[in-house]
Amino acid sequence: MATGHAGDESRRRHPRHPRHERRGEARLPAVVATLVAVLLYLALPEQLLVAPRFVLPSLEVLLLVPLIAVNPRRLTRQTRVSRLLSLAVVAVIGVANLTALGLLIHALVSTGVQDGRSLLIAALQVWATNIIVFGLAYWELARGGPVRRTQAPRGELPLADFRFSQDENDDAVEESPTAPASPRTGCPR
Repeated sequence: MATGHAGDESRRRHPRHPRHERRGEARLPAVVATLVAVLLYLALPEQLLVAPRFVLPSLEVLLLVPLIAVNPRRLTRQTRVSRLLSLAVVAVIGVANLTALGLLIHALVSTGVQDGRSLLIAALQVWATNIIVFGLAYWELARGGPVRRTQAPRGELPLADFRFSQDENDDAVEESPTAPASPRTGCPR
């Protein structure tokens, strides 16, 4: 009489690397950031739009839909097409924002400015979108992207794009301490 499932038997015979058992990064923050960037673009004044108001936001959402279909909640699998689509979303948002910035600068320095307040609000929108674009680009590119960061062992990841202090200590400190923490300091013993 069998007590387990066929999948349990397969896992016992072919154990997965512990890193592969990890859940992928969450999809929701990137989707929310992308949708905020889309809404910021939609709210720009007409003179700063690259194309008719709904063309670029529609393209961005259209590129986002298959990405959500491939990994609806957690980023655990990636294909060449999904990788290219994710980079394309960031590129479209970035290029549209840079173009809006150029049009904004032109509008600010032209002598016929009649509504400076709306241009200053638009400048805040362009600035906020720039922060979103940088965050999305870094998230997509750092160490091979969100799927690779969680699915590949640390030693197989490409070198970090930005170096942080924990990367400079030659792995002297574990990222996830395995030793119990000291009750006094909270650090591993």
